[in-house]
Amino acid sequence: MKWASQIFRLKIRSSLRQYASIVILFGLTLFLVTTVLPAISYPVESLHLSGDKVEGSGSTGSPTRQRAEGRVAIAQTDKILYLGDISNHLKRQPPNAKIANSPTPLEQGIAAFEAGRFAEAAQFWQQAAQEYEAKRDRLNQALSLSYLSLAYQNLGQVQDAEQAISQSLDLLQHQDNWESGGLAILGQALNTQGRLQLTKGQAEAALDTWKQATDAYSRAGDETGKLGSQINQAQALQTLGLYRRAQTRLEQANQHLQAQPDSLLKVQGLQSLGIALQELGDPKTSQTLLTQSLAIAQNLNPTPDTSAILLSLGNVARDLQEDDKALDYYQKAAKNASNSLIQIKAQLNQLSLLIDSEQNETAIALLPQIQVSLATLSPSRAAVYAQVNFADSLMRMGSDVETCHGTSGCQLVGAGLTDNVTPETGSAKALTTNSAIAQLLAKAIQQARQIQDAKAESYAIGQLGKLYEQKQQLAEAQKLTQQALSLVQGINAGDIAYLWEWQLGRIQEKQGNIKDAVAAYTVAVETLRSLRSDLIALPNLQFYFRERVEPVYRQLVGLLLKSDPSQKNLQKAREVIESLQLAELDNFFRNTCTQAQSQQIDQVDPTAAVIYPIILPDRLAVILSLPGQPLRHYETQLPEAEVNNAFVQLRKFLNPVLSNKQRLRYSQDIYDWLIRPIEAALTDNEIKTLVFILDGALRNLPMAALHDGEQYLIEKYSVAVSPGLQLLEPRALDRERLQALIGGLSEERGGFSALPGVELELKKISDQVPSEMLFNQEFTTTTLKQEISDVPFPIVHLATHGQFSSEVEDTFILTWEGQVNVNDLDQLLQVREREDSQPIELLVLSACQTATGDQRAALGLAGVAVRSGARSTLATLWSVRDESTAQLMAEFYQYLTQAENSKAESLRQAQLSILKNPKYEHPYYWAPFVLVGNWL
Repeated sequence: MKWASQIFRLKIRSSLRQYASIVILFGLTLFLVTTVLPAISYPVESLHLSGDKVEGSGSTGSPTRQRAEGRVAIAQTDKILYLGDISNHLKRQPPNAKIANSPTPLEQGIAAFEAGRFAEAAQFWQQAAQEYEAKRDRLNQALSLSYLSLAYQNLGQVQDAEQAISQSLDLLQHQDNWESGGLAILGQALNTQGRLQLTKGQAEAALDTWKQATDAYSRAGDETGKLGSQINQAQALQTLGLYRRAQTRLEQANQHLQAQPDSLLKVQGLQSLGIALQELGDPKTSQTLLTQSLAIAQNLNPTPDTSAILLSLGNVARDLQEDDKALDYYQKAAKNASNSLIQIKAQLNQLSLLIDSEQNETAIALLPQIQVSLATLSPSRAAVYAQVNFADSLMRMGSDVETCHGTSGCQLVGAGLTDNVTPETGSAKALTTNSAIAQLLAKAIQQARQIQDAKAESYAIGQLGKLYEQKQQLAEAQKLTQQALSLVQGINAGDIAYLWEWQLGRIQEKQGNIKDAVAAYTVAVETLRSLRSDLIALPNLQFYFRERVEPVYRQLVGLLLKSDPSQKNLQKAREVIESLQLAELDNFFRNTCTQAQSQQIDQVDPTAAVIYPIILPDRLAVILSLPGQPLRHYETQLPEAEVNNAFVQLRKFLNPVLSNKQRLRYSQDIYDWLIRPIEAALTDNEIKTLVFILDGALRNLPMAALHDGEQYLIEKYSVAVSPGLQLLEPRALDRERLQALIGGLSEERGGFSALPGVELELKKISDQVPSEMLFNQEFTTTTLKQEISDVPFPIVHLATHGQFSSEVEDTFILTWEGQVNVNDLDQLLQVREREDSQPIELLVLSACQTATGDQRAALGLAGVAVRSGARSTLATLWSVRDESTAQLMAEFYQYLTQAENSKAESLRQAQLSILKNPKYEHPYYWAPFVLVGNWL
């Protein structure tokens, strides 16, 4: 989700006199910046600052307008969102308590925490806990300790955080007579514990803890806290891969809110829920709830401060690629904000979007305003991050060449400034000089040190190192990057550590120190692997994944494959690519989806060769694995853009109305890159099946259609595709229990055209294999689920419209009542696997297609193949004529019933039968059928 949970706003209410009433809106994510990944996939140019955090735009469109290697992402402001917890606790004073004239340590800690001074807050809350202990005030001691745990978590001090929350809960568990105030404090402490557990990767424990928190709030009559705990549970459910249950939990919370009368609490609840849904990857519903929250707030008060809601609406609009709307929301948020921090965040988000959309003049005009706003911020983590965010945007806009020294400040030495212009004047040109940027970062570093925030200091120093890297002052860049890394050693900050490990690898590679560069990249990849469960939480992560995570893997592989790589390097490169494939699927589905026991596929079939192309910036590399032999490596020196263009062009010319000459040209080019260098090796080793682990846009191409100048690849080999080197335990299909559940639609439904050939297709299948049929009105989600649950069909064949996309929300199949999203399909197909461990052997989707214009759409197919739990998935890359499909499917099942034929060979023979038909000889008709997974 967008890593530090959305808004931690502390509002001092005069009605409570000296006591602070803190309203903490809890968004879906519970992580503070110290424990999650604010920097993992948010390039600075697309960061949003929402409420009290920096968050990613989620826009998969405009951010691609500018891609820069090594762009540093800036963390959020580390404020966790608990609905109403602290406010309710602080209102509950002992019956005879007197109002003090000066703030208590508890209140001072709250003020410091609200300002982003976490070390100071920890000191105050530690003092408060000691004072309450001396007074034998267990409830307030427990509350202070719970807050202390939050402060430690923000500082990355996990052991101290564990100790504090353990002491808090121990005090509360010995409470004999619970009142509503005590129960609410218990709920808050449990929320804090759950947050810590989730940070440590203990999602199941966190879920259980948050259920207890919900119960405590319910008994206290605290609806606000109850709602927050329910949202927390949704985060844990998503982390566990239970997407549907997470969404249901949020829907239930929404239903409860909608039944409430309009009030400030409802405004806050809708805002929090809207943010949660955005983080869950449902920006449209998020936008609806945030709009409702804004409307209610405006009706309750004609002149409310709705800047935080406007800011969130801007971020959602940007997620939806509605740039004009987003800019308007940001402008309104900045104009209406009474809080200087929200104002600067709106301005920074506006600047980021203006840069992305290349509205340079407007962006330049905004710079002096941001400089003025930054000057009003007191030292805090949020202020440091805002300055680093601004610095990165300035770096993207371009700066003059100059030299500056040290981390405490920089000296101007020419820089090409105009006469009488200095950074202090606030002119746009002055602001974008290297010296001005370095001075801005030096100030951020000084403020981070002032508030004793090692994490914030690391961000600022690391960004300064990036500035030096950008200007090729590599020795100083390396020194600063290592300093930034040293600051986060020993604290829970893998999100930062991986960034600087990656940056260090880039610097060392530029210095020609390949050995140390490989070591740095390797550490960065290992850190990313350790953060695997955290990576899934970002909304609209895919652009950020490609820009902030994927390059780390690819740059490491590129170095490993340089200069006649050794077997050790080849094996390591293969392992890294496999990890990338796995991370891509996790990212696609927003959970760690591949948990089943697996086996190396190249150790299964002595007649299969495993080929995986790797698209690198300057070449197309290929690793070949032959049974019982060392790995082989070969490559073609071509720019990435040229390679990808060939892939796109071949896909285009697979349309039968376009030029056959062009199709064969590109098909033969790609054959020359992938297959021709190993033709002799394949022949010598009597290879029958080629298994491709495809990369990038290659996933959208049918390998069967590659052409050697005389014949298609499918005429020589069976072909299969795997999403990685590992899959569910392979086994041959048991012909003794061959039975199929077949279903489909022939009529027009949901805006999709009729498929008149489906009835014939299903009939032909039922003639070949014993089958249970669900046709048209009978083909519903309910009946499909019931049939799969009741009978262990080894084959499930669905002849219906469907789409594969790089966006999970756009990947679906069609049933009689409507679209079934891939996440729902996943839950549907794995019912039996969870009950008796008999997964579907073969899932067939015979009328699907990849999303138009989506170069990574086949990722959806790979995701369905893995998440369905089926050992094999046979699907189409594009929808073809249903008459030829019916014929091909009949042929496929006829061959499949013969024990000597594997699934891959059965598909090959079916494709050859269509190819030999003059009416359907064009690969458009037979090539899109792709077997993913177990080919045996």
